[in-house]
This record gives sequence, C-alpha cells and structure tokens, in this order.
Amino acid sequence: MKIILTHEVSGLGTPGDIVEVKDGFGRNYLLPQGFAILWTKGAEKQVESIKRARGARDVRDLGHANEIKAQLEGLKVTLSARAGQGGRLFGSVTANEVAEAVKSAGGPALDKRKIELPTVIKSTGGYTVQIKLHSDVTAKFNLNVVASK
Repeated sequence: MKIILTHEVSGLGTPGDIVEVKDGFGRNYLLPQGFAILWTKGAEKQVESIKRARGARDVRDLGHANEIKAQLEGLKVTLSARAGQGGRLFGSVTANEVAEAVKSAGGPALDKRKIELPTVIKSTGGYTVQIKLHSDVTAKFNLNVVASK
C-alpha cells in the first residue's frame, strides 16, 4: 500500500514522505490515526504544501539547532500546576504545558511533539526534560514544577 505521511512516524518517515507499507499497518493504524493519507496523483501534489508547512515549523539547520540548545540550557523554567497535599498534582504535566512554560520563561517556541518527558510528571519537584531539536542535536533543560497558589 502506498501512502503519504502527514505526521512523523518513528522508523518510517517524516511528514510529506511517500512510503510503501503493508496493507494491514496502513489500513488499521496509520490511516485511522490520521498519520497518513492514501497516495493518489492529486494527493501527491499536496505533499509540497505539507513539506512547506513542516519547513516553517522545523529547525532550519544544525547551527540553528545548536543556538536553540544553548538558549534552552541556560533557561530556568518553572511551571505552576494545581497540587494537593504532599505536592501531588491534580492530573499530570503535558508536553504542551512544558512548551508554554518555556515560551513564557523567555525561551523559543517549541514543537510539543519533540518534547520527551522523563516520566509522567504527577508531583511537584525538579525534572530534566529532553527535546530533540535536530537529528544530531538533543537539548536538556531543568523544569521545576511548583504548586500554584
């Protein structure tokens, strides 16, 4: 089955790539989850618009990724969340909340899909968060989760 990826799929490709997959994998997983669309001649023309959108959002090159890495590693990121007794959170911290906290701390706008949380964050404290900026560059920064007043 020939498909066009609309999201990054680990081990398969990035958005806009045209790949050949087994029928069951495409029909039962990639298409229902919205990770891909069926390949047609008309859909192939849409690949260019998908690639342009990805280019605007992605890190431009290795030098730009290293600049962002230096900026992130010097940043003190604090996220306040509702917490109960003993510092246990109501819910958990998501990658989207981490991206917003970085932006509000004066850091760059980050793609939430590239943020890798160490574990599910369900209590206050300090955590080391990792983000894959480029295929060769991974940045780590400290996230301090505090209880909101």
